[in-house]
Amino acid sequence: MNKRIRELAEHAQIGLFEDKSFGWSVLAGTDQHLSVFAELIVLECADTCLRMQLGNQYTPEEMLFQTKYRNLIKKHFGVE
Repeated sequence: MNKRIRELAEHAQIGLFEDKSFGWSVLAGTDQHLSVFAELIVLECADTCLRMQLGNQYTPEEMLFQTKYRNLIKKHFGVE
């Protein structure tokens, strides 16, 4: 299992376990914890768009597209 997914699960206070057949499964957590976990994953994906800008030389147009895609991802999943 991805280390970052484990960290996000711990932050959301849910327990995960690895299953060779399915990859990973939820061991323990309320609906609210699962909602937080999902939101954290969406934010992590959206923020990746912005992190791509750091240390790289992008044109202003490319930077606008990265910000636009970040916002589209968040809007699609209803995450603020």
